[in-house]
Order: sequence, then structure tokens, then C-alpha cells
Amino acid sequence: MSQQDDISYQLETLAIRIGHTRSFEGEHAEPIFLTSSFVYENAAEAAAKFSGQEPGNIYSRFTNPTVAMFEKRLAALEGAERAVATSSGMAAIMAVTMAFLKAGDHVICSRAVFGSTVSLFEKYVAKFGVSVDFVDLTDLDAWKNAIQPETKLLFVESPSNPLAEVADIQALADIAHANDALLAIDNSFCTPVLQQPLKFGADLVVYSATKYLDGQGRALGGAVVGNHKLLEEIFGYVRTTGPSMSPFNAWVFLKGLETLRLRMREHSASAQQLAEFLDQHPKVEKVYYAGLPAHIGHALAVKQQTGFGGIVSFEVKGGREAAWTVIDNTRFISITGNLGDAKSTITHPATTTHGKLSPEAKEAAGIREGLIRVSVGLEEIGDIIRDINRGLDLI
Repeated sequence: MSQQDDISYQLETLAIRIGHTRSFEGEHAEPIFLTSSFVYENAAEAAAKFSGQEPGNIYSRFTNPTVAMFEKRLAALEGAERAVATSSGMAAIMAVTMAFLKAGDHVICSRAVFGSTVSLFEKYVAKFGVSVDFVDLTDLDAWKNAIQPETKLLFVESPSNPLAEVADIQALADIAHANDALLAIDNSFCTPVLQQPLKFGADLVVYSATKYLDGQGRALGGAVVGNHKLLEEIFGYVRTTGPSMSPFNAWVFLKGLETLRLRMREHSASAQQLAEFLDQHPKVEKVYYAGLPAHIGHALAVKQQTGFGGIVSFEVKGGREAAWTVIDNTRFISITGNLGDAKSTITHPATTTHGKLSPEAKEAAGIREGLIRVSVGLEEIGDIIRDINRGLDLI
């Protein structure tokens, strides 16, 4: 399939076919180009490719055919001009900050983000003279009031980790663009199957490919997606500093994209059932899942998403002791901080994914001691519910 093809293919077809240009060997499956460098016929060809006068592969830190296949496929799924792959999701976020920020600039970030994202802005980006303000994800007035003349970037996870808060992407895009700033959305929880932030005005979309894009917990990777002009800046940063995706990992992610729509459909359906079960359980204080009509972001999620995803968080009565009891009494659900896997996972955010935040930052972000996050896998949902309910019965 050619990207210049004038036929408008559906997402399921693009996820399987786009990006692969067969080599002279005529292979059916996408090949893995495990090579650090590439050979030229003569010195003139080498000079032309290194200078950019001719397209072609130079060095696998920034040009590799397998990685390029993944980038083309992800961009097509997102409806974007271009994607640039990175070594991890955090490397993708760092690439955005390094490509578009300089000393004296200002960033506004949602409080409802992954703990490492907070640390990235507070401990490392701040070292370069960039100031950061954290605001409530859903408080549009707070975003407007935080704007400064130096504001260059608004950064958001939607849905958020782990409380499933939903951002009004179009409204945030309007705020950003009215002030000549960029809006970047971490779309790792939804993937392009369930949400396409560029259609609602976002400038950049960030992914941890480690999560649902892979789908089986096998490899680390990330990506930034957007228009060609912005992505050329990301590409320049990756080319120079080297947070590159390996060809093997790119191949793993290509295989993951082939089943992405099927998996997201099943993850979402099972998560909905788990959320509804927990919502009625007497030992559960609150359930955080946008698929529940009572969730504050439900209407917005219906507008922006085609499904509600596979992450269900809930708060149990009894604080940390009760939460750990639920977690420790599971028999097959994996106790791990990763998510987006075919295998269900469970974690205690206050002491794992968000454990390095200060008590004040945890409180502000709603990360309480009784909170549990479940990434609902592809096991039979009755078995998943039974595994979680075992611990609930003990508190």
C-alpha cells in the first residue's frame, strides 16, 4: 500500500498495511533492519544523502527502514503528516520540551499527569530556566489565568493517569493558540483508535508505545505525532541527541498496531463491566472511569472518544492497608506499574507510579492512599472481577 494511494482506507486496513514498501526480496511480513549504518555506491552518493540532497538511510540513530515503517503507520492512524519514534514515552515528552522550549519560556501542565512527567518538568526542564505551573485539568479558567507572555507549551494527559479526568481538547487548543503556544496531548491511554487529538486542535500528540501500541508488555518505545514543520524540530533533536527507537522494538510495535483496534475494543468492554461492578461494591468509595455516566468527564469523553479505554481506578475504604490487601490477594493479575497489556495489571499509585511526588503534590493530584489502578487485560472479565473481589471481601 502506498501513502500516495488515492483510495481512502479505513483505520483497520491502515493499521495492517500502511508504511511497508517491499524490498527486492519480495517479503510478505515487514523486515527488521538490524544494522547501525548503511552503505553507498560511491562517495558522491554518500555526500548527497548526508547533506539531505537525496533521501535515504544514513545511520540508524535517525534513519532506519523498520523504524520508518512504524512512524508512517502511526502517523496514518492518527491522521497526521508525520511521526517521529523515540526510545520511550518519557523520551518523547523530553523531545517536545527540548525542541520547543528555551531559557525564559513558561509551561502550563495539568496536575493530572504521570508522576515521571511531573518530575521531568520540576527537576530537569526547570534546570534550563523554564518555569512550570501545574493546574487542574478540567478548570479552564485556571488554564487561562496561568497564561503568561512567555507561555510556549500546554501539556495534558487525557484521559489522565490514574483518575481518568478528561480534558476539553478544543478549548485548551483555543487557549494555547490565542497566546501563540502549542498544545501537546499524551494520548497513551486512548491510542488513535479511541481518540485523535489533532482533530480537536492539538498540535502534538505524544505516545508511550510501551503501553497499548505494543499491547503485550514486550518493548520500550515512544513517539511524537503532528505536522511536518513541528516534527522536523523533533526529528532534529532525536537525530542529534540519540533517544532513538531500536529497529527490533519498532517491528514489535508494528505487530502491535495490527491488532490495536481489536484489543482496544475488548479492553474497553471489559473495563466498563469492571467499573460497573466496582461502582456498586460497598467497600469501594469511588470509581474513576469515564464510561460511567456519573463520571464528571463522561459527556466530554463521549464527544471526543469512540470508547472509554481499559484503565479503571477505584478508591477503597480503609486507606493503604485496605488497598494493599486487595492487591496482595489477587492470584493472576500482575502487580506491576505497567499498563496497556493483554495481561491485567494492578498497582497502588501512591507508592509506585506517583510515589516520588511530595505529599502535597499527591493530595493536589488526587492520589490518595486507598487508590488502586487496574489495567484491564484480555482475560475473561468474570475471572478478573473475581480476582479483585477476593481482596475486597477481606477488608
